[in-house]
Amino acid sequence: MEFHQLRYVCAIAETGSFSRAAERCQVAQPSLSQQVLKLEEDLGAKLFDRLGRSVRLTEAGRAFLPHARSILSQMETARSSVADKCADVRGSVAVGVIPTIAPYLMPRCTTAFTKKYPDAKLRIVEETTPILVESLRDLSIDLAILALPLRHKDLELFPLSTEPLFAVLPKDHPRASVKSLALKDLRGESFVMLRDGHCFRDLSIAACVHARVTPRIAFESDQFSSLFGMVAAGVGISLVPEMAIDRNAGCRFVHLSDARATRTIVAAILRGRSFNRVQQAFLSGIKN
Repeated sequence: MEFHQLRYVCAIAETGSFSRAAERCQVAQPSLSQQVLKLEEDLGAKLFDRLGRSVRLTEAGRAFLPHARSILSQMETARSSVADKCADVRGSVAVGVIPTIAPYLMPRCTTAFTKKYPDAKLRIVEETTPILVESLRDLSIDLAILALPLRHKDLELFPLSTEPLFAVLPKDHPRASVKSLALKDLRGESFVMLRDGHCFRDLSIAACVHARVTPRIAFESDQFSSLFGMVAAGVGISLVPEMAIDRNAGCRFVHLSDARATRTIVAAILRGRSFNRVQQAFLSGIKN
C-alpha cells in the first residue's frame, strides 16, 4: 500500500470520476487506474464499481475511505510538523570555544546572532580542546570553535580564519622597536606561557621547536592578560595570536616572520550530525 494510492482513492471518491481524479492528482489516467487496481488486489476487495462513465464506492470502499483520509491527514500533519521545526527560529544552539578564542571572537559573533535571531537560545561553553571534543561526541554541545591541528576523524571541520603570531616583548627589550623578527632571534630568552592543556601552548612550543628554540619557561598562567603583566614586568617574553593583542598592556607586540608562526581557527561538528535551523544559522554566521 502506497500513499499515492490512497490519494488516488480519495480523489476518485470526491470527484466521482477516474479522469477528473487523474487531473486533480496531475497523473495520467491509465497510471491512476493501474495503481487503484493494484491496491484492490493487495486488499483483496474492489473499492469501486465501474458503471460505464460513472464510479461508485463499493461497501468495502466506503469502509476503506475514512481510513485512507485519516492516514493522509496524519501524513500531512507529520510533514507540516517537520517543516515547522525546520523553519523554527526559536530553537537552541550550544557552542564550545577554547579560552584563547572566546573573549576575542565570541562577543562579536553572539551580538550579530542574537540580533538576527532574538528568540533563539544560545549557550556558550568555554573549555579546553579535549573537553570540547568529548562534548561534541556526547552531543552536549552542537559545535566547537577550535584551533588546528586536530586529528579526530569523527569531526568535520570548517576553516574560519588564519592569523599570524606575535612576540610579546617588554618595552625596553632590544628588539621591541623592530617591525618583524624570527623565532630564532629569541633563543636564550625566558618565556611566560599558558599552562598545559591549552592548545595555544602546544602550538607555541611546536613553532619554537621548529625554529630550534628551546623556551625556558619562567611563568605559566591560564590567561593572556597575566602573561602580558609578567612580560611588562620583565619576567620573560611570550607569544600571542593576533586577535589577543592588547595595545594597552604595557608591552610591545612584534610580528613573527616564521612560516609556521600562524594559528588556523576552525568550527568543528560531529560528522553526520543534523542541525536545526538555529544551529545551522550560527554555523553559517561564523563561516561568513
